Amino acid sequence: MFVTWRLSLLVAVGVVPVVAASALGGVDAWVAAALWVMLCALLAVVDVAAATSPRVLRVSRDAPAKTLLGAQTSVRLRIANTGSRRIRGRLRDAWQPTAGAPAERLPLEIPPGERRDLVVPLLPRRRGTLASEMVVVRSHGPLGLAGRQHAIPSRGEVRVLPPFTSRRHLPSRLARLRELDGNTSIQVRGQGTEFDSLREYVRGDDVRSIDWRATARAGTTMLRTWRPERDRHVVIVIDTGRTAAARVGDGTRLDAAMEASLLLAALAARAGDHVHLVMFDRVTRARVTGVDGPGLLATMVEAMAGVEAQLIDTDWDAAHAQVRALTNRPALVVLLTAQDDVDSARAFLGSLPALTARTRVVVGTVTDSAGNRPDREDVVDVYRAAARERGAFEASRVAEAIARAGGDAIADTPEGLPPRIADRYLALKAAGRL
Repeated sequence: MFVTWRLSLLVAVGVVPVVAASALGGVDAWVAAALWVMLCALLAVVDVAAATSPRVLRVSRDAPAKTLLGAQTSVRLRIANTGSRRIRGRLRDAWQPTAGAPAERLPLEIPPGERRDLVVPLLPRRRGTLASEMVVVRSHGPLGLAGRQHAIPSRGEVRVLPPFTSRRHLPSRLARLRELDGNTSIQVRGQGTEFDSLREYVRGDDVRSIDWRATARAGTTMLRTWRPERDRHVVIVIDTGRTAAARVGDGTRLDAAMEASLLLAALAARAGDHVHLVMFDRVTRARVTGVDGPGLLATMVEAMAGVEAQLIDTDWDAAHAQVRALTNRPALVVLLTAQDDVDSARAFLGSLPALTARTRVVVGTVTDSAGNRPDREDVVDVYRAAARERGAFEASRVAEAIARAGGDAIADTPEGLPPRIADRYLALKAAGRL
């Protein structure tokens, strides 16, 4: 049972006439008010009895299996009235707040023996599995004072995946990859590149790539073209420790790390390299390995969807052991973490040389895009500016320590970090160092 605002209004409206009548008739005001409230309660009981029971409804769902974070989607509810009376009321689908379902209840009116479809829009604000266990229906009585309420079990769930907004950077990087891959000749031969084909020499080409035997056979100067080596290994390690929970911009550092890893994985897969993913703090939160081709990104976003940052420090020795377990060949290891404080980065920096001794390491860090305000109006502004300057200084010291350990530190905003890591990958490809 439930009551509506009309019952409260009816009680409030009747107080003044009842009190006035009691004053004229000599009846005690409290007794008159009690009688009026009892009358209103009786009307509410009659209204509840006249309302159609929601238990006669049957609910089924048509929900998308997957959607992207921040993307508008909808769930269709099919509601059938199996009773002999018309039902009027309102319905609410019991999604959690992060699903972005509308707060207001949907109007519902179904004649006996008929079915109606209702569409519930969703705008997910959290990754992972969002679920609704029931549909709550309120059936109003004819007076609109009260009615019956019933929760109808009907489970529905939607898997919310990372949005991969950095996809917009992929076409330009793929064009550069095609240039490296032999569609356009590479004029500077890097160590470790593979022979691709022969073509005639044109002015401006590197004379060191002239093939003299082919030149003697063809009677004209022939040039070797090279392409980056394939079948290399790219290991992406995403730190899911406490620093990944910090908010930067509209999301967390973990969200930005996912975007960078997806862009790099898409690029490396097109280049013919093998991509491995580990999301780690003290235990493995997600792991993708042995997947190549078009199914790589789908597998990665599915693995990432339910991972959240943990409020614990990351065990970097164990994380590097995970890297060694994935490949025993020279590889590019991309560590996506937040190492911007010297004191908190000691464990990370202490374990880094053992990793850089056998692999090429790139450390990507998401930073805050907020800069110093030119006009510092009060004490709060001064302290915020000082904190940002101090943070930038500490981050530069960590970057210098990473460079001394043999790694390559890249720090940028959530929007700037994914393309910068992709560009670094392409630069290593072009130089023949991967």
